[in-house]
Amino acid sequence: MALTQLDEQQVRTWTRAQKDRWWHANVFRGDMPQLTIRSGLTGFMLGGALAATGLYISGKTGITIGVGLTSVILAFALFRIMHGAGLASDYTILENNCTQSIATAAGYVVAPLTSSLAAYMLVTGHIVPWWQMVVWMIVVSMIGVLLAFPMKRRFINDEQLPFPEGRACGVVLDALYTGSASAGMFKAKLLGWTAAVTGLYQMIVSDGWMRLVQFTILRMDKWAGMTQPWHFSERLDAYYYAAAAKSSLWIPKILGTDIRVLGLRLTLDAAMLGVGGLMGIAVATSCLLGAFVNFAILAPIMIQAGDIVPRVSATGAVIPITRAEIVNQWSLWWGVTMMVVGSLVSLLARPELFTSAFKSLAGKKSADAGDTDVLHDIELPLWMSWVGVPIFSVLGAWVSHAFFGVPWLLALVSLPLIFVLTIICTNSMALTSWTPTGSLAKITQFTMGAIDRSNPASNLIPAGMTAEIASNAANLLSDIKPGYMLGAKPRQQAIGHVIGLFAGALACVPLYFLLFLPADANGLRSTTTIVSEQFAMPAALQWKGVADLITKGLSALAPSAIVSMVVAAACAVAIEVAKIMTKGRFPLSSVSIGLGVVLPPEATFAMWVGAMIFWLAKRRNPTPGTRGHDFWVEGCEPICAGLISGAALVGIGNAIVNVLLA
Repeated sequence: MALTQLDEQQVRTWTRAQKDRWWHANVFRGDMPQLTIRSGLTGFMLGGALAATGLYISGKTGITIGVGLTSVILAFALFRIMHGAGLASDYTILENNCTQSIATAAGYVVAPLTSSLAAYMLVTGHIVPWWQMVVWMIVVSMIGVLLAFPMKRRFINDEQLPFPEGRACGVVLDALYTGSASAGMFKAKLLGWTAAVTGLYQMIVSDGWMRLVQFTILRMDKWAGMTQPWHFSERLDAYYYAAAAKSSLWIPKILGTDIRVLGLRLTLDAAMLGVGGLMGIAVATSCLLGAFVNFAILAPIMIQAGDIVPRVSATGAVIPITRAEIVNQWSLWWGVTMMVVGSLVSLLARPELFTSAFKSLAGKKSADAGDTDVLHDIELPLWMSWVGVPIFSVLGAWVSHAFFGVPWLLALVSLPLIFVLTIICTNSMALTSWTPTGSLAKITQFTMGAIDRSNPASNLIPAGMTAEIASNAANLLSDIKPGYMLGAKPRQQAIGHVIGLFAGALACVPLYFLLFLPADANGLRSTTTIVSEQFAMPAALQWKGVADLITKGLSALAPSAIVSMVVAAACAVAIEVAKIMTKGRFPLSSVSIGLGVVLPPEATFAMWVGAMIFWLAKRRNPTPGTRGHDFWVEGCEPICAGLISGAALVGIGNAIVNVLLA
């Protein structure tokens, strides 16, 4: 069914009061259930589970995945099945929209755990207590929620800006509930079967699950005499190297360095196949290019030149060269330069994001004055923002000072800059579905670092606030867009978003300690476990690299690392200029190339394989309505979501099983 909307002339010429009256009369569904107990609980549970998968993937790739459409499909299928079985009435379209608002908020609130907060712990060696993480994340996120609603009336009600990602969610919801339900169930089945098959595969490659099955359940250690559980290796080349250890098989090397030291392994990682399918062939190819240049060309040269060497720890133990050591000692610097310069050039090349943001906020001269506000009882009252933003801002400055040691003055001084950057980020989301939180956060990081170079928290924590506030404001408005299209109550969506903040924080902070800060045999935790072969933490390494650069300066780096940074900056500028000149047709991305430098190369290759599979399948099935198009093109997101969720949830379960069986 076609969604009711204003035409371009009406958007351009009507006052906001006229638009609000039209929306209230023609779109608003005041009598339809929206934020009910079941939609709140469903959103809370789905949000927590999907946020956990997002944390898992972000720890591996540094990429924050959206969970909105996944939650829409899952909630639709769940209640359609329960309705068919006579266990519950069917979900309304607005209940589902509220569920996706909660789930999406839960998914995005956890971003600091793998970026700014992780970088802070890596730099300082101090583990932030779990309750401080939860309090800081929720307080800062609340500022974003309260900032969003004054902008909502301008960007959505008045300007009717597109918010492409939110609009796509609204179109999908409308199609599910007013079109053919079979299409929605088909996507749900695709997601479910893919997740089930992926989960089974992930269980077979997991040591914890196999120990549970073989030793605890089947007791094979007793009757079969097994001392170690069998499990299939995700690293397919492990079987070749095992055979090579028993014979004289060839071990591939580059300039005398074993390719295993360089991280050049062949791994079948189902989650990375799904991530690649979602990111697309251009981004995946850029990541692969960055990994190839760094690990197959530059790293062997730097090892041979002596700029990357085995280190001696504080205890006197020799730390051999590994992929992580290559990144930390040398590659991180040109990779971070590529990402930071590329993202800033891309941002500055869009001056309309800056100008239109403030023009929109300034708005038209009030032709609405004196008009009755027909949305008075369903909009979030503006007084809550005018009162709440100052209160939570002071509270945010206080927790930043009390928990992280950020000086009071710096915490307060950073707030006006954060608010300005949030407006720009939200306007970018409204126009393009692109939220430049990373590049905007770096502006805060460099600005605060210039004021106080001695304290890493002074640049990391305010920059983390920028990213979290901007992300929550932008994503809340993107969530409200489908609600506006479908006639939902914005006040209830705001409450749902806050529920999602708690769902994500409460689900993922304990999980964070389990996955990234596990206790040793003596019950002690160390920040050295945050970055591992399983979890590369590329986002945290990027933030840490900038913080180290601010604190130590260039003098602490090897001359070759400085040269690589200069070359990387020039290449990033050239790539972004080429993209601008070709209007986006240039196939490479400097940010993605830099990401490929800090990711494990085996992960970038798996992502590229996933992207290539879907790219080829889409080229072979271009015709809508055909079976191949329905499966590979329309079903791309459910399949990828199934790959990610199946692998992530079973992988998380494996970590829990290992703790319980320890």
